[in-house]
Amino acid sequence: MNVRTNSERLVSVSVMGQIASPGFPGLPAEPYRLDADGKPFLLPTYGGIVYNVSVGDSAYGWLADTIHPGVSISLKDDMGNRGLNLFACVGNTAVVMSGDARGAKGVVSGKSGRFSEQVIIHFAKADRLKMAIGDKINVRSVGVGMELANHPDIKLKSCSPEFLENLEVTTGADGKLHVPVVAVVPPHLLGSGAGLTSEGGSLHIQSADKSALKEAGLDGLRLGDVVALSDYDSSWNHGYLRGAVGIGVIGQGDSPRAGHGPGITLLMTSALNGINPVVTPGVNLKSVFSLQE
Repeated sequence: MNVRTNSERLVSVSVMGQIASPGFPGLPAEPYRLDADGKPFLLPTYGGIVYNVSVGDSAYGWLADTIHPGVSISLKDDMGNRGLNLFACVGNTAVVMSGDARGAKGVVSGKSGRFSEQVIIHFAKADRLKMAIGDKINVRSVGVGMELANHPDIKLKSCSPEFLENLEVTTGADGKLHVPVVAVVPPHLLGSGAGLTSEGGSLHIQSADKSALKEAGLDGLRLGDVVALSDYDSSWNHGYLRGAVGIGVIGQGDSPRAGHGPGITLLMTSALNGINPVVTPGVNLKSVFSLQE
């Protein structure tokens, strides 16, 4: 990486969460949601320990609603949960501190929810089998406050130094930050999450129009894929801005609901077209961090 950062000045601090039980909003008498065609459905949603969906798997096709790969953590204390969600960065190391899987290590792979409810962590499947709801997981957070010395227009969000280093971003002859991505998401396909904070939570790719997904080259996305957002500025809140470019990772799966789909955890953004996405097949957190199955 030929890009200088201020990473030597960053503070690494622990944030802790507990494995969250899958929740389901709504009245007890009406647990159903509506899909894009107005049909009611009842499917697993985010939270808990997902045993058979991992980073590297398809973002589509699961009988689920924005499912998280691996393990989802949160805190019941609102202030503590905000700290967890803000300071945990993609690529940070997570360690199980209680229960039968104590000592197992994982990697933060995304953040979830329209209102930043949970942090998503990849653990090996064998470790997941030993875990239980409520197990404590400590995240060695580092990354918040990181800047790129030669790219002051680029703001980093939920991005660890390890992610930048392993992804091998470079400064091109055009002066822009060149970032490898698997695909570029056009702004008309970005839905839920618009207008909300870019420091946590997710921005969804709308997936009701399958032909539009295919036309944009997004129909083969995998959980953990690194993608670009065109004409979208996330310097503070997510929103359309011509010429702006963002970079994020597919943190959660597809949804049957209108306006929803694979959720993107934002990692960097430039309002001044300072990022040049370089489409490169296979750019996924699984290979970036050599994640275990």
